Amino acid sequence: MRQSQCLSQKASSSSSSSCLAPSKPSRQRCVSARAAAKEVTLLDYGAGNVRSVRNAIKKLGYSIKDVSKPSDIAAADKLIFPGVGAFGQAMDVLQQKDYVQPLVDYIQSGKPFFGICLGMQLLFEGSTESGGREGLGLIAGTVDHFDTSRGLPVPHIGWNTLDQLRASDLLASAAPSDRVYYVHSYRAMPQEANVDWVLATSYYGEDFVAAVCKGNAMATQFHPEKSGTLGLNILRGFLEPESAEARAAAADANARQLAGLAAPEGPDRGLAKRVIACLDVRSNDNGDLVVTKGDQYDVREKEGERDVRNLGKPVELAARYFDEGADEVAFLNITGFRDCPLEDLPMLGVLQAASERVFVPLTVGGGIRGFSAAGKDYPALTVAAEYFRSGADKVSIGSDAVLAAEEYYAAGCKTNGSTAIEQISEVYGKQAVVVSIDPRRVYVKDPAETKHTCVKASEPGPEGEAWCWWQCTVKGGREGRDIDAIQLAKAVEAMGAGEIMLNCIDNDGKGQGFDLALVDAVSKAVTIPVIASSGAGAPKHFTEVFQSTGAAAALAAGIFHREEVGIIEVKQHMAGNRVPARIAA
Repeated sequence: MRQSQCLSQKASSSSSSSCLAPSKPSRQRCVSARAAAKEVTLLDYGAGNVRSVRNAIKKLGYSIKDVSKPSDIAAADKLIFPGVGAFGQAMDVLQQKDYVQPLVDYIQSGKPFFGICLGMQLLFEGSTESGGREGLGLIAGTVDHFDTSRGLPVPHIGWNTLDQLRASDLLASAAPSDRVYYVHSYRAMPQEANVDWVLATSYYGEDFVAAVCKGNAMATQFHPEKSGTLGLNILRGFLEPESAEARAAAADANARQLAGLAAPEGPDRGLAKRVIACLDVRSNDNGDLVVTKGDQYDVREKEGERDVRNLGKPVELAARYFDEGADEVAFLNITGFRDCPLEDLPMLGVLQAASERVFVPLTVGGGIRGFSAAGKDYPALTVAAEYFRSGADKVSIGSDAVLAAEEYYAAGCKTNGSTAIEQISEVYGKQAVVVSIDPRRVYVKDPAETKHTCVKASEPGPEGEAWCWWQCTVKGGREGRDIDAIQLAKAVEAMGAGEIMLNCIDNDGKGQGFDLALVDAVSKAVTIPVIASSGAGAPKHFTEVFQSTGAAAALAAGIFHREEVGIIEVKQHMAGNRVPARIAA
């Protein structure tokens, strides 16, 4: 019997009625009371992407009042706290704004409270993150880093199942095989001292706390606003516990409680492999933003006037992929405003519009770096913050990461805190930083010819060479550097990157499959998740990369844009071959 199941028995006996809907109130309500009931107070302390939470709340028909002073917390009827970033940074802001005691008092008052991700972790006694910090002290236990000795990539990123320990309105809409979206490196653990709080766990090498609930205080480690339709229903379970829909779902949840709410063992339980839809966005010759796709990074048509290949409008395509079940959507801005990224208003507009229709994670890349304009310096952190405010959950850094890695090795493998990777991960957490690697094969006859890590080539080189290494490039693949993909991956992990998007120039656009040797070599060299990219042409290619390598996710573009392969086809092929996949209802 798993620990979470043991705790479930104790929790159900002592707290079986916790978090269930109260008896239905009188229908005699005035108009002003009904209006107030549709308002939510949001504690946004200025870190990360809270736009998605706002959009989710609005989609459910609620207006938002922002906390601007401590007294706003006490005045709230319903309070949502979407914590994003690092534990220490969040506590610093709460203390500086004098929010700590009002927040504790509010939660202890019994009024409805909902914390998300870091907003849940802060409820605990403390965390080892940020050198060790005290939390709000409402829940027993210390939040700690995932155990990397288990051989699993950290951060824990992606869609995982829930093991519900007792029935609740909050999770009533979640079936045992349903998955919700996580992105975090630290987790709280269920224990005897917090059994009265723990509502659900998830499994990632060990059971960790997925959701807590005591009275009207609720919180989740996962992101409901990024968990698709299921996530919106979970958020509705907090906002409307008295609704007919919530009551029906709660009754069904109670029935399932009797049968056991734990997710089944096997590929239907635990973290799924992610399928990501990627949109290369750039201006065409008329100045309009379009989604395009190149062959080995050439995005212009082969014939005629060589126009930029136009495969659709960014927001419409992103919304289509959300509807089709994409686990994430990535926008790669391959033109961008290189001299002044903050003036890239069209791309910021795309993010803002997409976040209103797409309730899965959004990554944006292109121009995420420091720059100078009009005599003023703007650090990469400022640029990233603008993208986060516009709806991005993660930012992707490309060429600048290569240059930073070269400096890292030149300094004797030491960091100095000045790089974009370090600045952004320090404030927003490593899970917010993706590094995009663009390598190409360099063939050699003998590994002794180079200092770079070589592998046996899957096919001979142009002169019969049996070995190859992967040279990293910058400037969209136009310039090679004297650093290989494995060296770069190790360096950016040390600097604070949370994920690697691993492309392959040689395979790009060919539709013959991912470079399995490359993906395998890099995923074995680092402990952070690796996204396989470049070369997918059929559903089997996704299954192959997951079965043959340590890839946590796989990405495709053109085959989805041209509707040659559907996302659901990919996931069905994966599931049919016992590769865990999220297949939305």
